[in-house]
Amino acid sequence: MRAFFAATSFRRIFTRLIRPTHQKILPLPNLRTMASEAKDITAPPADKQIIAHEGKRYVTVKEGLAHILVPEPSEEDKENLRPDQAVRQVFYNPIQQYNRDLTVLAIKAYGKEAVQQKQASHSKLEKIIEKKKRKRQAEKQDQQPNKAQKGADGEKATTETETVQQNGEEAKDATEQETDFPVEKSAEQATTNGETKKAKQPPFTVLDALSASGLRALRYAHEIPFLTSVTANDLLAPAVESIKLNVKHNRLEDKVNVSHDDALAHMYTLIAKELRAKDPKGKPVMSEKYDVVDLDPYGTAAPFLDAAVQSVRDDGGLLCVTCTDSGVWASNGYPEKCYSLYGGVPVKAWFSHEVGIRLVLYSIQTAAAKYGLTIEPLLSLSIDFYIRVFVRVKKSPAAVKFQGGKNMMVYNCDSGCGAWSTQLLMRNKASPNKKGSGVFYKHTFAQGPSVDKGCEHCGSTMHMAGPMYGGRIHSPDFIKRVLGELDEAPTDVYGTTLRIRGMLQTALEEILLTPEEQEAEKKKEEAVKAGKKADPALKELELAAIDPYPFYFHPATISGILKCSCPPEAPLKGALRGLGYRVTRSHCKPGSIKTDAPWSIIWHVFREWIRQKAPVKEDNIKPGTPGYRLLRLGEKKNQTEGAEAPKEQQSEEAEEQQMPKVVFDEQLGRDDKTVKLVRYQANPRENWGPLNRAVGKVPSHHRKD
Repeated sequence: MRAFFAATSFRRIFTRLIRPTHQKILPLPNLRTMASEAKDITAPPADKQIIAHEGKRYVTVKEGLAHILVPEPSEEDKENLRPDQAVRQVFYNPIQQYNRDLTVLAIKAYGKEAVQQKQASHSKLEKIIEKKKRKRQAEKQDQQPNKAQKGADGEKATTETETVQQNGEEAKDATEQETDFPVEKSAEQATTNGETKKAKQPPFTVLDALSASGLRALRYAHEIPFLTSVTANDLLAPAVESIKLNVKHNRLEDKVNVSHDDALAHMYTLIAKELRAKDPKGKPVMSEKYDVVDLDPYGTAAPFLDAAVQSVRDDGGLLCVTCTDSGVWASNGYPEKCYSLYGGVPVKAWFSHEVGIRLVLYSIQTAAAKYGLTIEPLLSLSIDFYIRVFVRVKKSPAAVKFQGGKNMMVYNCDSGCGAWSTQLLMRNKASPNKKGSGVFYKHTFAQGPSVDKGCEHCGSTMHMAGPMYGGRIHSPDFIKRVLGELDEAPTDVYGTTLRIRGMLQTALEEILLTPEEQEAEKKKEEAVKAGKKADPALKELELAAIDPYPFYFHPATISGILKCSCPPEAPLKGALRGLGYRVTRSHCKPGSIKTDAPWSIIWHVFREWIRQKAPVKEDNIKPGTPGYRLLRLGEKKNQTEGAEAPKEQQSEEAEEQQMPKVVFDEQLGRDDKTVKLVRYQANPRENWGPLNRAVGKVPSHHRKD
C-alpha cells in the first residue's frame, strides 16, 4: 500500500513538473509569488498580471493584442488544476485562437477592399455634386444684370449668392445620404492656413452578436486599423459584466460598444429602425447596418441567420458564421434535426464534412433569398469540430434567380461502394441573345433523376441527401488576399499562422476550375492589366457557376471495400494524372483525394492496382458484396465454368477493354514539397474540444439541444 501511495505521489509530482514543458497553451503564472503584486483595473494591460477590482482578483491572459481578465483560481484549484486548465473558463477557450486569428485576417482582407470602395463611391459622388453646383452657379451668373446695374441690384445679388450657398449645403446633405458617411472636402481642397486636412475615414462597423468574454471584439478593435466601432453583445449578465471589465482594462471604451440583449432582438431592432427611418422627403436615411456580422454561437447558428442576413450591409457586407454542432450536419444520427435546422438531410459518408459546409451555405442562401439578397461564399472551412464560413451578402433580385440552379441533391451509395452522384434542382441555361453579341440565361426545370435506385458500380441501394449548396465554396481571389495579410502578420500576435497558411493553401488548391472558368479568369486578368472593365457576361457566368467536382474520397476506405492493400498517395495520384485528370486534396480531412475523374475511372485505376501491384485473395471476397461486384469476380467465375456471361457483364468487360492503360507513376504523383505546410491539425491536448456551456437562463434559440 505504501508503494502504491508513493508511486501515485511521484506520478502527481512528475506530471506537475514535466507537463508544462510540452504544453504551449497559456501556462499559469506563479500566483503565490504574485499575490502581493496585484494591480488596479486601470493599470496598463500585460500578460499574466494579477488585477484586483471590487474585491475580486483576476489573471490577465493575452491573445493577439487583446488582454482579458479570467477569475483567479481558488487555492484548491491551484493545487488540482493543470497549468493549461487554469485559464479554461466558460467564456474563454484557447483552442479557438485559430478561429479568431483567421477571422481577424479575413476581416482585414475584406475590409480594405470595402473601405476603398466606399471612398471611391464617395469621391465619385462628390465630383458629381460639385459639377452640378458649378453648373447652377454658372446659370445664376448668366441671369445676373450687367455691372452697370450692380449697385441698384445689390440686394438681389446678395440673395442669389445665399441661394447658391444653400444649394451647396443641400448638395452636401445629399452626398452624406448617398455615401453613408459625412462628406468632407478632399485632401487637396481641405486646407486651413495652408495646412492640408486629412479626409475623414468612412465608418466600418462590426457586430459580435454572441460575444461571451468580448475577446473577439477586443481583438477587432486592437488589430483592425480602419475599424471605427464594434458592438459586443451578449444575453447573459455575467458575460456582459466580463465584457465591460475587459473593455475598461484594454482602454477601448471609444471603440467597443457593449450591449446586453438577446442577439435576435438586437438585430431585429436594427432592422425595424432601418425600415421606419425616412428623411422629410420620404427617402431612406443613412444606413446603420453593420459592415460585418460575426456569429459564433455554442452549437448551431441556424436561428440567427434570418436576422443576420438583414443586419449586414446589403451592398457587399460580410457575414461570418460558425456552427459547432457537427453531430447534426456531419453524421447520419439526426437527419430530422439537420433538416429542421438547415433545410437539408446529411449523408452517411466519409465526405460528410463538406456536405455539412454545403448544408450551412444552403441555409444562409435560403434565408437571404426571400429578401432579394444573394450570397457569395468567400471561404468555407471545416475546422476541428466546427464549420467556419465567410459569405458576402448583396442586394440583387436578378442574381437571386440563379440560386435555384446552384442547389443540388446528392445520391449516395452509403451501404456499398461509397460512390455518389449529384442532381441540380434547376438549370441556368445560357442562350444567345437576339443581337448575337452575347447570352442571356433561362432558369428552367432540371431533368432527373440522375441515377437509378441501385448503384451503377456495385448494385447497392442509393440514398438521397440534401438539398444543399452546389456552387463554389471558396473564392480564389479572397483566399489570396487573406494569404497576403498573413504574410504581414507578426507571429507573436497571430500564434496560429503556420496552420492558417497550410489550411488556406489547401483550400486554394482544392478549387478545380472548369475550362470555361479558366478562360473567364484569364479574360478578367487581361482586363485588369489593361485598366478596362470586365465583360458583363463574365459576371453572369460567375453567377451561374456550379462546382462540378464536389466532395472527395478516401483511398483506405476504398481499399477496405476491395479487400486490398491501400496504394500510396503518390502512385495513385500519378496514375490519375497520367490519364489526364487533375488530382488534389481536400482541407476537410487528411488522406483525402479530390479529383475531376469520374467514378468509372477511379474503379478502373483500383482494379489495375490490384492486377499490377497488390493481388487479392479472391476466395476471401464473398459473392454479392460490393467488392465482389466491383472486381467483376462473377465474370471470372463464368469464364472458368465455361458458362455464357450475362449481357450486362459482357458490356462491362467490353468497357474495361476500352479503358486506357494505367501507369502508377510515383514521380508524377508527387506534390511540390519545397515549402512545408501544416495542412491538418494535430490534437493540441487530451480531451480537447468545445467547453461547457455558460451557466444561466438561455432562450431556446441560444441553446444547443
